[in-house]
Amino acid sequence: MAGTAGGAAHGRGAKVARGGAAVSVEAAIEGCYARDGAPLPVPVLERSVRLEPDAVVILDRRVFPHQEVWVRASSGEQVADAMRRMVTQSTGPIFAALAALVLTARQRAAGPPAEAVAALRQAAGLLAGARPTNNSVGDAVRAVQAALEAELSAAAARGRALDSAQVAQAVQREAAAQALWFRRRCALLAGHAAALLEDGARLLTHCWMDTYLIELVRAGHAAGKRFSYVATETRPYLQGARLTAHTLAQMGQDVTLITDGMAAAVLSPFSALGPVDALVTAADRVSMDGHVFNKVGTLGAALAARAFGVPFYVLIQAPDPRSPAAADVVVERREGAEVLSVQGVRTASPLVTQAYYPAFDVTPPQYVTRIVTDRGPFEAQKVSAYFDPAAPPGGGPGGHAAG
Repeated sequence: MAGTAGGAAHGRGAKVARGGAAVSVEAAIEGCYARDGAPLPVPVLERSVRLEPDAVVILDRRVFPHQEVWVRASSGEQVADAMRRMVTQSTGPIFAALAALVLTARQRAAGPPAEAVAALRQAAGLLAGARPTNNSVGDAVRAVQAALEAELSAAAARGRALDSAQVAQAVQREAAAQALWFRRRCALLAGHAAALLEDGARLLTHCWMDTYLIELVRAGHAAGKRFSYVATETRPYLQGARLTAHTLAQMGQDVTLITDGMAAAVLSPFSALGPVDALVTAADRVSMDGHVFNKVGTLGAALAARAFGVPFYVLIQAPDPRSPAAADVVVERREGAEVLSVQGVRTASPLVTQAYYPAFDVTPPQYVTRIVTDRGPFEAQKVSAYFDPAAPPGGGPGGHAAG
């Protein structure tokens, strides 16, 4: 799409094709476009990032669903700050970061091109580093950067230079493509996950799987399967209680809420709740040697699942090729003070001043049954084969990997 000064850079964004239909960058980021398959209720949290002409508007997941508060961020720096402050989590930061890059490009569409490119590079660095353990944000940001750099190089090779409006359009095109591709890959991996599960399976989840969870519900529905869910509340932000359980209920699913400390008891054969058929979580990152980085508490649930013979399926689009081993991943550590309160209410004694809060823990591959990607399920120790086109995924549910 040719860029013209004052064109799409300022109005509704450049469009990309999806199944023959054009989808604007706003619709791609917000998830507001037609989907295939039988309809299910669209949960509020699926459309929790909005790209407006002068701001990125983000649903504050820290207080949802008790309050519906939208945080306006008028720069890439403010979006990165919102991500650090947990205004949005899980896959939400991916769409927020893409929207922030588009906003940054649009804000400089009438100025010197060099300033627009410099501002985009600065914003990209801030956004990619806001939540360092979640590499999906960095992947999306780097893809937009790479596409822009390629267009700049191609223009230079032709003896021309992109103006700022053309820079903005290049960013919009790639941001829309990345948002659509991310959602498509979520649907693919959810389909593979649903194939591993029997109709009527009871699933234990931890934290907030976001788009993966929403697409898993849809994939089960499309396959004629209905699952029931047990969700941990997920201290200290209560993502499971407020986001996971709410979204499942909104989509008409059977969901039971438990405290984090109940996970092992629910997985055990002595649970009065009845058998749990699988532990299913997302992952913020998976290293190439199969270590799983996810919300703290995942490791404990995985150990219990292994002890009681319950399969553990991890959903992620792909392992991270920049992380050969667990030691190569930075595990985000948040302020301990966040553990002393819940939803703004102090829960610890006023005498207690010290707390510890690693945002993520690391589950070794021997405790993971399958890592389910958009290419299919892999044994955790062999997940690096994801990048080998000749290597077939490990298709069946299987038992626990040998450890």
